[in-house]
Amino acid sequence: MQASQPEPAAEAAEARSDTVSALERGISVLRCFSQDKPVLGYADIAKMTGIPRPTVNRLVATLAATGMLKPAASSDRFTLGPAVISLARVFLVSLDVRAVARPKMMAMAEDLGCSVYLAVRDGMEMVLIEACRPNSSILSPRLDVGSRAPLPTSALGRAYLAALDDGKRAQLVDSLRLMRGPEWDRVGPGMQRAIDEAQRLGYCLSLGEFHHEINSVSVPLVGPGDEIMALNCGGAAFMFTEQRLREEFAPRLMAIARDIAHDIGGHVPATRAQQATA
Repeated sequence: MQASQPEPAAEAAEARSDTVSALERGISVLRCFSQDKPVLGYADIAKMTGIPRPTVNRLVATLAATGMLKPAASSDRFTLGPAVISLARVFLVSLDVRAVARPKMMAMAEDLGCSVYLAVRDGMEMVLIEACRPNSSILSPRLDVGSRAPLPTSALGRAYLAALDDGKRAQLVDSLRLMRGPEWDRVGPGMQRAIDEAQRLGYCLSLGEFHHEINSVSVPLVGPGDEIMALNCGGAAFMFTEQRLREEFAPRLMAIARDIAHDIGGHVPATRAQQATA
């Protein structure tokens, strides 16, 4: 059996003189672990990254020695280590926007009986950095801090894409198209309609496209350093109908986004109509 070869993206990364390929490969190993795949073996990581197995062995050994990975119960398998949690806590503490956003998000969650999320982009996904749900909720949370949502099918991702400038969005969409392959013909049109809607109305929807039978609405929010975030709420489609999302939840979510932006010195992207009259 031939050893797996690095993917073209990995080879391109190594060719760049301004990066350290070994560090990039180590980070790519950490990115393999997710909520759905918390425990991985050497062969799993080699397959997911395209990095040769001998190199994977050395990278895993290094990451384990630094506490980024730790051995799992089963032989030759690993999970994320405590050092990753420490870094995540530092990152979350540094996000002042969470302290500003949480009271407003919690008030909406209690008033409307919905879960409200705040997310930032990480690679080709959005990652939740804050999650608020009503205290009276008896349902177990579907998403929590650290959960991820894909850019093209989630309302969070679509709101983020809508807030990008045209050039950056085109580059990112090209990468998504290549990554999705034949699936893009099904995913792309819905994503583009949602982006157009966000730029026209200030919010966008995902109607059963991220999770089957789950509907949600999102609005973009830009921080003082031009970092783009997205606010979201939603739930079971039979309760969170398209009409309710548009008439009841979207206006409240947009108002929260404006309040947060004001408090942190950021802004909410202008709609096309607002740009035309500016």
